[in-house]
Amino acid sequence: MLEQFLERTEFADYKDFYENYKIKVPENFNFGYDVVDYLAEKTPDAKALVWCNDNGEEITFTFKDIKERTDRAAAFFMKKGIKRGDFVMLILQRRYEFWISIVALHKIGASVIPATHMLTAEDIVYRCNAAGISAALAVNDRDIFKYLEDATKESPSLKTLIGVAPFGIDEGLSDDFLKEHPMWSDFTRGVASVTDEDLACFHSLKREDISKNDDIMLSYFTSGTTSHPKLVCHNFLYPLGHIVTASYWQQVKKGGLHLTVADTGWGKAVWGKLYGQWIAECCVFVYDYHAKFKPVNLIEQIEKHHITSFCAPPTIYRFLIQEDLSGYDFSSCEHWSTAGEPLSEEVFDKWKAITGKEIREGFGQTETTLSLFNYGNERIKPGSLGKSAPYYNVTLLDDEGNPVQDGEVGEIVVELKDGKPFPGLFMTYFGDPEKTKSVMHDGYYHTCDNAWRDEDGYFWFTGRNDDVIKCSGYRIGTFEVESVLMQHPAVVECAVTGAPDPVRGQVVKATIVLAKGYEPSDDLVKDIQNFVKKTTAPYKYPRIVDFVNELPKTISGKIKRKDIK
Repeated sequence: MLEQFLERTEFADYKDFYENYKIKVPENFNFGYDVVDYLAEKTPDAKALVWCNDNGEEITFTFKDIKERTDRAAAFFMKKGIKRGDFVMLILQRRYEFWISIVALHKIGASVIPATHMLTAEDIVYRCNAAGISAALAVNDRDIFKYLEDATKESPSLKTLIGVAPFGIDEGLSDDFLKEHPMWSDFTRGVASVTDEDLACFHSLKREDISKNDDIMLSYFTSGTTSHPKLVCHNFLYPLGHIVTASYWQQVKKGGLHLTVADTGWGKAVWGKLYGQWIAECCVFVYDYHAKFKPVNLIEQIEKHHITSFCAPPTIYRFLIQEDLSGYDFSSCEHWSTAGEPLSEEVFDKWKAITGKEIREGFGQTETTLSLFNYGNERIKPGSLGKSAPYYNVTLLDDEGNPVQDGEVGEIVVELKDGKPFPGLFMTYFGDPEKTKSVMHDGYYHTCDNAWRDEDGYFWFTGRNDDVIKCSGYRIGTFEVESVLMQHPAVVECAVTGAPDPVRGQVVKATIVLAKGYEPSDDLVKDIQNFVKKTTAPYKYPRIVDFVNELPKTISGKIKRKDIK
């Protein structure tokens, strides 16, 4: 259905693509109706989602299945009081209920906030209060249910809790659990209980009363370095920005089967597991693993299910090239892509030697869709992010706002259209107009990422200017980790930075000045690490701890992170 939204779908080369790629923006676009329901009517039996887990369970959904299930889920959500504009948090990991829930929420005009299951109680309370979250859907895994229950005591907006079982197909939560936890409703039972009258109520909604293009559709909390997480808000045109992501970077194909390695709590999930893929009429493959990650399991899934395109952060490729892959057949996979952190030339070369195929790198942020990438069969320069995506018109500016010459490092900035966001670019940081103005000004969106451009127009990433750490695909804000460290009695002062790591890309390093009465030791390092794991999401803990007598600072007292690095 690409032709529904593009003036042209075929291009001679990158230049033709960049200059002539045009989106036909509908007056009142809603992904649930204009993509899912459209395909359910046009190709009802076409596969939309293949889901399996490491417990031997598997289920396939057609577009007709997705339409019917999302209609029922939407009716159920309406019965629970969820309405247009409500913020709803989804903590569903890789459960297939994520796809049902997010599309259903789009259909009633609610605003979705996906989140990771690795959040702590403090994280959840902050997010609920910052956004006024009214409902949460979560998988009963780890302590998330307890954290959400406790959050209702500190977050007055949070009224509705809906649960999903971590295993099973349409089984739901146990009777015993629901009796012991009356605050929770079961998603499976709730959807099954929807009556014809409930469905009629849902179907009676008028499109103009459900959503407008400029309404908030999807939001993510993203980490910063000098403040608490900020809420990045996207409007209902956001899915159209991912046509380039899926069709022209990942090169998914109609009737194909695409696998992106990402938990649904992270923005990368909707980059590779939903919007652009379904607009391209490509089936999404989901491997819901619960045991410790084993890289070879991914290759087994590619071989078994004949995956046709694959996307994962460089960390996954680094793990894979360490395996003996000689006994596996993954020739069905025609396109390999990566994003999330810089890809090393060594990994690129080894993967090409193993598969005969090149990895196509791309770049974007939570605030954007794909903004730099390697197009089609254009030449790839290993380690380069490629060239600008259409609409983004990426350029590089110096500290004074002047364009830099080729070969010089500058900040990656995106040209705004008439000073306004375009499909794929975020609207605002919720509740923080000053922060929004700080990155959207003078006709550009400022990414706070730096790069240089070579004479052929390829961009080369050099680092962030706000010190967000990218570890194994995770984005970790230094401020968040520092705030936790400062709660430990042994820490009097600290600075968190990223340290290079051959496997993870970067790891968290904590440089600490100890309080009186404490001496450096291995036991103290472990105690501090465990403290961070228990207080915030475990992946944020410092793998390197360095004790110093004092931190390097500027005259004004600011920590000189570059010196620490």
